[in-house]
Amino acid sequence: MARGLFPWGIFTKPLYIQTKFSYLHMKYLFFSWLAVFVGSWIVYVEYSSYTELCRGHDCKNSICDRYRKGVIDGSACSSLCDKDTLYLGKCFTMKPKSQVYSGTWGDLEGVIKCQMEEAPHYDLGNAMQHRKESAAFNQPTKGTSVERFREMILNHLKSKVGDQANLADLATQVLSITDANKDGHISLPEARSTWALLQLNEFLLALVLQDREHTPKLLGFCGDLYVMEKVPYSPLYGISLPWVMEVWIPAGVRRSMDQWFTPSWPHRAKISIGLLELVEDVFHGTFGSFLMCDVSATRFGYNERHDLKVMDARYIVPEAIFQENIRQQRCDVDEDCLYGADCLTSCDLTKHRCTPEVTRPNLAKACEALKDYTLRGAPADVREELEKQLYACIALKGSSEQMEIEHSLILNNLKTLLWKKISHTKDS
Repeated sequence: MARGLFPWGIFTKPLYIQTKFSYLHMKYLFFSWLAVFVGSWIVYVEYSSYTELCRGHDCKNSICDRYRKGVIDGSACSSLCDKDTLYLGKCFTMKPKSQVYSGTWGDLEGVIKCQMEEAPHYDLGNAMQHRKESAAFNQPTKGTSVERFREMILNHLKSKVGDQANLADLATQVLSITDANKDGHISLPEARSTWALLQLNEFLLALVLQDREHTPKLLGFCGDLYVMEKVPYSPLYGISLPWVMEVWIPAGVRRSMDQWFTPSWPHRAKISIGLLELVEDVFHGTFGSFLMCDVSATRFGYNERHDLKVMDARYIVPEAIFQENIRQQRCDVDEDCLYGADCLTSCDLTKHRCTPEVTRPNLAKACEALKDYTLRGAPADVREELEKQLYACIALKGSSEQMEIEHSLILNNLKTLLWKKISHTKDS
């Protein structure tokens, strides 16, 4: 009877609810603090990486110090160091030794690239880039005549691209750029700046292709800091996201997103033709052959007219210098003979040295990069033939004479197929 007077359930149920609520509250607090901790750690790591990578202030100070001491000179020196009209903006640096920034120069928008000290150890990548003999800016030496400097340029170009018949014309172009103030006289500081720039693959390629539309124009230089024309749209496809979002998006999802953020198909067709023309320009071109060792979307962009532009040419290297350096690379498996993302040779196991011939030509790598880009949304009347030609292109191997004939045939077929589809439209 007494037990019936006290309904214990009334007391125990609120206690149970209170305990459950307390548990959920603690669980919520734990995961909230965990999220704050992980987020703070990511911010710290990314900020540390940013401050380690982005050293534009140091680069500018180093360049301007040498300029004021009369060691170097160039068309951008006064604006950078005296007038403060050349500004370094947003940092795009991916490697500490090669600083990349957006920039403004008066009314012009450009991309500023500056070289920092080399890593002390040897690897194939460092060998392909300029050696830091240029960092001291001690070449040419005092007393060197213009004719002797021209001879230095010719010998350097020959070592980079091979003995081409018209290297003298390229040397003349180099000398015209060297005279930065256009006073008809090449000073020693101007010559030293040009010599430092000539060590860079990207600068060399800009010279070789300066009459073509696929490389941004050189706007100016100071030492081995140089300013290139801004490419409005980059990368070739995709969307730029804040780094905080990039950390959490899986690679597969990211690739799918990138494919959706692309221009219309006719515009993509024109951009694709531009990449094929670039392959044509660097394959047995006017000043020798170049290898495209990273044919990824991040290396290219395009302008308002949908003309392809090379954003980053550090991995487009002269074939002659590639073969010279890859032969010195020790290897145990073929994967040891890889430069960039795409230039792979085979390993000679009898000598444990890499062979000089790449396994895939430039065109095969370009077609692989273009496959999804051009097939998605392609008109039905060209899709089947386009897919057939692209897969035939991707399958290209080796560098024999027979392959070169097939290379030219597939290249022309692809360009013709795309061009015929857009030539009668405003997109052309």
